Amino acid sequence: MSSNLIARTGTANLYDNTIRNLQAQQTTLAQQQEHLSAGKRVLRASDDPVAAAQAERARTRISRNETDLRALNAQKDSMALAESTLGSTMDAMQAFRELVVQAGNGTLSATDRNTIALQLQGLREQILGYANSKDANGLPLFQALGSASTPFTGASPPTTFKGLPGQFASGTTSIAPLLDGDAAWMSVPTGNGVFAVTATPGNAGTAQVTADQVTNPAAAGDGHSYQVKFTVDTTTGATTYTVTDQTPPPATPTTGLPTSLTYTSPTTISFAGRAIDITGAPANGDSFTVAPSKQTSVFQVLDDTIAAIRSGNPSTVYSGIAQGLSQIDVAMSRLSDARGLAGELLNRADRIQSDLDTRGSQLEAQRSSAEDLDMIKGISDFQNQNTSYQAALQSYAQVQKLSLLNYLG
Repeated sequence: MSSNLIARTGTANLYDNTIRNLQAQQTTLAQQQEHLSAGKRVLRASDDPVAAAQAERARTRISRNETDLRALNAQKDSMALAESTLGSTMDAMQAFRELVVQAGNGTLSATDRNTIALQLQGLREQILGYANSKDANGLPLFQALGSASTPFTGASPPTTFKGLPGQFASGTTSIAPLLDGDAAWMSVPTGNGVFAVTATPGNAGTAQVTADQVTNPAAAGDGHSYQVKFTVDTTTGATTYTVTDQTPPPATPTTGLPTSLTYTSPTTISFAGRAIDITGAPANGDSFTVAPSKQTSVFQVLDDTIAAIRSGNPSTVYSGIAQGLSQIDVAMSRLSDARGLAGELLNRADRIQSDLDTRGSQLEAQRSSAEDLDMIKGISDFQNQNTSYQAALQSYAQVQKLSLLNYLG
């Protein structure tokens, strides 16, 4: 036994289905137009959840990379200003040194030297101003790990550093924004770095130290202080010198020191791993102290040199100038080291910036790959969809006209 199943589909139902299909195509066409106008393949997470998440991660990293770049540029600006300030300081120190050399001219009077001392004092204050320079944010350029708003205080001796010594460390995306002012300005070794020779105040002769050097590092590093004293025979005029160990007990006195040796200008006095060149004519009782090197400051070096020039005592003037020139050279070397560090940090900043730029380009490529639209493919898809939609509309319009009523009457 069989049965026939007859399905009847009304014209209205066919029209409804066609209209729904047309509306779906119109929606697809509108969405493609939206993506095409925005240039984005992913406009909302529902378009492609995985790609949307990838793009969001890339944008977050791009934002962090841009923040690192802005911070690095600010650090570079501060460090460039510090380097420029140290350059100006070196120029002022060189001008100071030239005036000190001028003050050693034997034809100058005490009044002339006082005039030079005034010029030196002005340069000293200028150099102190450089040390207290600030960046665009009002932070001292040489504040080390932290300091007062004016890290170097004391217009007259002694000038002190009001801060925490130390140098900020640089990272993979940043450099130290400021320099260690204590290392640059307050850590100048006296003498040759092992020992320092100073004339005793009140020396009446013209003897001065022209050079000093270490001949035996082990012996020169004993930490002892010595006195080189001159004796002038009032009858013969012969000059002798004696070196004595001035280190108090419980230290063991150094043996084998020179005693009553004849002095003629110039003379190299050697003892305990040290060699000191002295020239000039010492007076009876004149002496020099040879003590272990210690730390002084750029400002103290300048102050001591100015004080020696103002003293008026020929021996003090010439000894002070000789010692001052030596210490100025050491101070300039320390400032030059700090300037070199600033230059290296700027070079490092350039390398970091190049790395950050490269990383930014890579992250932008990742973001673009995840969410940007291939415009050629997007235009092609839009045109194909538009053609399909137009064809559907036209076919529907033609079919809609096919009705029996059109043939009646």
